[in-house]
Amino acid sequence: MQPRNMSMSGVVDLAAVKAAGEAKAKAEQARAEAARQGGGAPGAVPPSALVIDLDEAGFEDVLQLSAEVPVVIDFWSERAPSSKELTTLLERLAVEANGRYVLARVDVDASPLLVQQFGIQGIPAVFAVVAGQALPLFQGPTPEPQVRETLDQLVQIAEQRFGLTGLVVDSAAEGAQAATPAPPGPYDALLEAAMTALDSGDLPGAVQAYKNVLADDPGHPEAKLGLAQAELLTRVQGANPQAVRAAAAADPKDVAAQMAAADLDMAGGHLEDAFGRLVDTVRVTAGEDRDAVRVRLLELFEVVGAEDPRVVAARTALARVLF
Repeated sequence: MQPRNMSMSGVVDLAAVKAAGEAKAKAEQARAEAARQGGGAPGAVPPSALVIDLDEAGFEDVLQLSAEVPVVIDFWSERAPSSKELTTLLERLAVEANGRYVLARVDVDASPLLVQQFGIQGIPAVFAVVAGQALPLFQGPTPEPQVRETLDQLVQIAEQRFGLTGLVVDSAAEGAQAATPAPPGPYDALLEAAMTALDSGDLPGAVQAYKNVLADDPGHPEAKLGLAQAELLTRVQGANPQAVRAAAAADPKDVAAQMAAADLDMAGGHLEDAFGRLVDTVRVTAGEDRDAVRVRLLELFEVVGAEDPRVVAARTALARVLF
């Protein structure tokens, strides 16, 4: 099912987005199926290889591994409950990623040289190593949506810049198939409620209905797309376009003004203008302001869908600014 009556026909072809998502899912399924044939495809690794413990002695091995697959390095400690919570989340996401990256856990109390080498000032702290190059990802407690977006971007950078497509995982190994939970859902009733709310102009109701789906299945593609669009429509509702654009033109570093103008660009179907505006704003800001703009840009990517070539180009531009 797809959101309808969104008044955003110039922004995104929903059928194309759904088709792209289905094509990606089929590709992932074929990849997993190839790994299961004959007890695992050549070079396939067991699921246990996706999450490893790293110490100083094994760092050279990680550098070599990063030439095949991005390695996410998680610095944690038993003394820091927030770091343990993030580690648990990262472990789950690494398994979901199915070989797109490997998670390496570093106990900071047992590996002081690695802490010094990466310049860790506090935990939790998460880095990535891609083709031997270290990249900072985030530090401190981080909400799951931001973690997911950052890791998705890391995978795209690794594929586009370095040609790293990850590892093939033998999902049949170690009883992984028996342990795989049944997919959540179905969500027809909730998605229908969201569409009904949109039809009646009840944007808060639509937002909540999509959030109800995502609370149980954070990766649900139709719910993510619908929520992003409903939230965009909520933000532009009642806006004065002339006043918004005048404020944005007056101060390129005014984060609120630039985000409001980008929302109007998106609602009007000017995707490249919206993406370019926010990438430029990321370039000229820092700290919390910069992070707020980056998060809004990622939200706008959701409105269109990750497979859209305009999103791919904008992600590459954002990566150049950030890294």
